[in-house]
Amino acid sequence: MRDDIIAGLDIGSSAIRLVVGQKNLNNNAEQLQIIGAVEVPSSGINKGVVTSIEDTTSSISACLEKAERLIGVPISSVWVSINGPHIKCERSRGVVAVSKSDGEVTEDDVARAIEAARALSVPPNYEILHVIPVRFTVDNQEDIKDPIGMTGVRLEVETLIVQGLSSQIKNLTKAIYRTGLDIDDLVLSPLAASEAVIGAKQKELGAALVNIGASTTSVAIFEEGEILHAAVLPIGSEHITSDVAIGLRCPINLAERIKVEYGSAKSDQFNKKDEVDVSELAEAEDLGGELTTVSQKYISEIIQARAEEIFEKIDAEFKKIDRSGMLPAGVFLIGGGSKLEGVVDVAKDSLRLPAAIGANKGLSSVIDKVNDPSFLTALGLVVWGDQLTRKRKGFNVKWSGGEMVGKSFEKIKNWFSSLLP
Repeated sequence: MRDDIIAGLDIGSSAIRLVVGQKNLNNNAEQLQIIGAVEVPSSGINKGVVTSIEDTTSSISACLEKAERLIGVPISSVWVSINGPHIKCERSRGVVAVSKSDGEVTEDDVARAIEAARALSVPPNYEILHVIPVRFTVDNQEDIKDPIGMTGVRLEVETLIVQGLSSQIKNLTKAIYRTGLDIDDLVLSPLAASEAVIGAKQKELGAALVNIGASTTSVAIFEEGEILHAAVLPIGSEHITSDVAIGLRCPINLAERIKVEYGSAKSDQFNKKDEVDVSELAEAEDLGGELTTVSQKYISEIIQARAEEIFEKIDAEFKKIDRSGMLPAGVFLIGGGSKLEGVVDVAKDSLRLPAAIGANKGLSSVIDKVNDPSFLTALGLVVWGDQLTRKRKGFNVKWSGGEMVGKSFEKIKNWFSSLLP
């Protein structure tokens, strides 16, 4: 693969999306441009977890083939999102003595402090995905963003350590390696998406990214430019569809169409007389005559109840770090579930915060598709990959922790390489 191509692969429970970016030189400055975005329905994935390696591999292969036909360039490596309820986040501190005799903090001191913070007791079946420095302390001066060049005796770092279940990580990487792709790194899904959606000013003030997928909802909370907390909840927009199917006693395919075309998460905008004719949808699903008219208020009440439950669970995550109702820049909603009418209003009411649908914050693209809320995670992976490959100085982009993950599945990769013709 050419060095100027960066690909982001978002493996979801309902669809697999691949966004491809290319680095172009513009006035002697590198600029990232999106040149392709494709999606295919996924199989073998449930709640962000691989349930069948065979099915997952064939879905990824189909997506890869579609992308390569579109851009006309082979793709050999991808940045991959990982998103399952098995993800855990923990705080850890590391303390080291500054090594230079004049007390100046060097990159080596920072690296040692972060390494000391990694030394926490990880359960035997878990492995570390990211070690993210949140804030540094030099002697007694707290809340330092970048301590390199400062003077002191004692350097302390507070980090957020993101861990994933080893078996789930290995299953995911195995499915990807079987397609012949290399993995640049695994990135926590809301963390990657935030790179494309939330600006530096908003991260400074305090903001949250909520990705409502088909069967999981992931959250990342930022303040003072750093991530405070992340979580993946095992509930998503498919649960809303299931509720509609039970409420209307209709098949799941029809419930999905009714939800998308007539559903709303705000029931108070309808009265009991508002009815919609769903006979055409029923005929399209070969269910003619079973359902004719349904109350729009009734559908909305079902959807609103489940949407409120999703946001209550999100608020519970905010409460864990004492940020409930206290993020001035508000909540950015992305993912397929955020496109449902009225979801933003429910978010505002339930979380008591400003809320809006997340959007691509200024990455040039000739493809409108990447501005769709469901493509923003894959787009964020491309931005994340671009930032890390530039090897900028400073620790705001040295987050990956991917070297460690890389070592753990290097063996699997080599094994698959030996099997490939």
